[in-house]
Amino acid sequence: MDQSTLADIDALLSDTDELLTTSYPGDRDVRQPVHTVYVPGDQSTPDVTREWGQQAFDFVEANGGMVQLAERVIIATRKEAGSQVSQTIPNLHQVAREAEMLAEAVARKLSTEPIEDLRIDFEDGFGNRDDETEDDCVRKAARNAVAGLSGDAAPAFFGIRFKCMEADTRARGLRTLDLFISEVIAAHGSLPKQLVLTLPKVSTVDQVRAMVLACKSLEAEHGLPAGAITFEVQVETPQLILGADGSVPVAPALHAGEGRVTSLHYGTYDYSASMGVAAAYQAMDHPVADFAKNQMLLAVAGTGVHMSDGSTNILPLGEPEDVQRAWALHSGLVRRHLKRGIYQGWDMHPHHLPTRFLATFRFYREGAEAAATRLRNYVFKEDSAVLDEPATAKAMARYLRRGLSCGAHTEEFVVDRTKLSIETLAQIARTGSAE
Repeated sequence: MDQSTLADIDALLSDTDELLTTSYPGDRDVRQPVHTVYVPGDQSTPDVTREWGQQAFDFVEANGGMVQLAERVIIATRKEAGSQVSQTIPNLHQVAREAEMLAEAVARKLSTEPIEDLRIDFEDGFGNRDDETEDDCVRKAARNAVAGLSGDAAPAFFGIRFKCMEADTRARGLRTLDLFISEVIAAHGSLPKQLVLTLPKVSTVDQVRAMVLACKSLEAEHGLPAGAITFEVQVETPQLILGADGSVPVAPALHAGEGRVTSLHYGTYDYSASMGVAAAYQAMDHPVADFAKNQMLLAVAGTGVHMSDGSTNILPLGEPEDVQRAWALHSGLVRRHLKRGIYQGWDMHPHHLPTRFLATFRFYREGAEAAATRLRNYVFKEDSAVLDEPATAKAMARYLRRGLSCGAHTEEFVVDRTKLSIETLAQIARTGSAE
């Protein structure tokens, strides 16, 4: 092929090259929390994470214990996989031993990092109050959040959800955002790297553009570098999934963020209600929810933007059978979104934490041996019954790294099973190659 033809091809594809480089840079090498916990703005304290962890542990112990709950989660996942757990002594011993190890890991998690991502809520969880009351709560919440970063059970991420960009709440939401950022910087001395902001009820691309303008203004006000303030987009309206012109605005909304959008979060109940789903059937696994989340998954693919599922409003409270039923539901929903490639969800009550971590740790542990073996075979070119490619190697490395970052695995386990260093594992997760 002559050089002029190659030049013509390069010219033809120059826009494509630019699009792929700027809009689809691939996964960010940034930890994604397994959950976001929402706490009303007037109920935050410096010790809220430790308090939630202790309440979760105490409640489990008062309702059969962590080992028993772990056994229930393990048996449920085995049955789901199609394997029957027989009543033979070896199998029961195997389940019991696995449950003990799983329970120990989750108990440790509840004491060290019970909340990975704390969101102080000044939207639906706070309601509409007079400006003076909200201002006071915002200032206090900002100081409490910064103080909590030095605690024994500090969250990996924290931030606020403020009121949306719709006309009735826009001014109040931006006032809360401005005040919170100012108070956090004053208390911390700088903009914390752990800070996360959530923009709710986004229905148009222009609302994302408006948030970008707000971020730029705040950066200028506080002398921050361009792009320092980022935010999540909460998908709670059908208008962001299907626009009036027949387009799917969630994709251009993400790119309209100019690199500031870090995650898309599905809002279970606002979205379901907007679709006309009766209250009794509004849930994370309803067909309308799956349709919206599939569109969101397509939108974030290749962009490096994370995605989160929503929450369940069925709480583990009441009679023992009600508690066990709620835990079974929650652990099943957590496992469901993990299997579908959504690695984060919302938790609204301390009693959800045990099943959040049991289901999550179980998900990462059950496939760890196989993933580590296949990855080792791939890197060292050992004989294997499975012929893996770079894309699959990346997926397996990411799977192991996610389990490592949340506490399901230790570094010793991953290194021993893969025969790879943590640094090499990270490289494979980025590139699909150890070289």
